[in-house]
Amino acid sequence: MPSPFLQMIAEKMHTQRYAKRTINTYLYWIKGYINFCHKLHPNQCGDSEVEQFLNYLANQAMVAPKTQALALNALVYMYKQVIGCPLSINLSFNKSKTSPNLPVVLTKKEIIELLNAVDSNHALICRLMYGSGLRVMEAVRLRVHDIDFDYHTIQIWRSKGGKNRRVTLAPELVGELKTQIKLARALFERDKMSPNYSGVWLPNRLDKKYPNAPFEFGWHYLFPSQRLSIEANSTKVRRHHIDETCLRKALKKAVAKTHIEKRVTCHTLRHSFATHLLQRGADIRTVQEQLGHTDLRTTQIYTHVIECGANGVRSPLSDIY
Repeated sequence: MPSPFLQMIAEKMHTQRYAKRTINTYLYWIKGYINFCHKLHPNQCGDSEVEQFLNYLANQAMVAPKTQALALNALVYMYKQVIGCPLSINLSFNKSKTSPNLPVVLTKKEIIELLNAVDSNHALICRLMYGSGLRVMEAVRLRVHDIDFDYHTIQIWRSKGGKNRRVTLAPELVGELKTQIKLARALFERDKMSPNYSGVWLPNRLDKKYPNAPFEFGWHYLFPSQRLSIEANSTKVRRHHIDETCLRKALKKAVAKTHIEKRVTCHTLRHSFATHLLQRGADIRTVQEQLGHTDLRTTQIYTHVIECGANGVRSPLSDIY
């Protein structure tokens, strides 16, 4: 039986318009913390127990720094927003020391080989991720009206950190995108014929403000799932977007067909987008805006990749050959 306490947190976060994934992640770590504290209610615990939990994650569980930070964020939210007793800003705990990985970047030749190896069902979305620097969830969540053919841009809504931005759209993809929109419309027209169809899911309760929006084609997903499904926690029949797991598997199969020996993920396409822009002479601020980074230092890691390689520091070995 679900915990009433966790359900209350989920409802509060939903009211505050947190993303579903963020809610699930916070609940996961809060539940883990409660179990660590032998199922004591969090209002019976405090700074000391939180420090012990974070030390456990670093020393025994050996989680990555970002994972430990995420767990801390979940507990900070719970104590401040739910229990009403904020944690001390001077918490003392061992921080995970796993070194962050440098981004894996493909060469242009490798990008061509990889994109040619992706199956036809996922080729366009992979080209979009590389051509526009999209995160995997940004790509699968695109709506039809997010594509601006007039200005060759894509609108990204409620991305990481709840930010919105516009990114470039390669003109070479216009034809394929229009074909994809026709395919999405065919599914849309078929769905409308079903008496059980409840329209597409909309964020932030927009369906309450605009009752007709769920049945307007522009709001529907650009890359829709091949089947209808019942929405979680309701009985509404909807067509969701394609599953990001299927996209990851498709990319993994494509890599296996190539001669690429690097560890390639969907995010590798985004890393390659940023690096190749900088190699072409793009301003780092422009790249920052395209990627949606809040802090310029996050973007500067790509200049580090370039400057430490053939485009930057010259090896002394080159002087004796």
